[in-house]
Amino acid sequence: MSIMMHLYYTGTEGKARRFIEEMEMTGMADRIRKEEGNEKYEYFYPASDPETVLLIDIWRDQAALDRHHSSPMMKTIAELRDKYDLHMKAERFLVFSEDTSGSKFIRK
Repeated sequence: MSIMMHLYYTGTEGKARRFIEEMEMTGMADRIRKEEGNEKYEYFYPASDPETVLLIDIWRDQAALDRHHSSPMMKTIAELRDKYDLHMKAERFLVFSEDTSGSKFIRK
């Protein structure tokens, strides 16, 4: 069972996208992707909201997520969120296995 987080970063005047650009350009996002237990760390842009960025963050288990949350990187991430004056909304999901119930509708 994995833990999937959806984190919505919302700002004004393009600040959420600048936050993501800084996370990528400084290598912070890649460092998180290389952490033990990280299965996915990807940003997406909602078509209907140019001031929000969605992070899909998946961890192998709660222990891996706890290690990430207690790492020194979290202080840096919090400082960047403050720098860009971002607000957040979080959603948490448990992923038990790949859902294949609708696979006949998926074009690969």
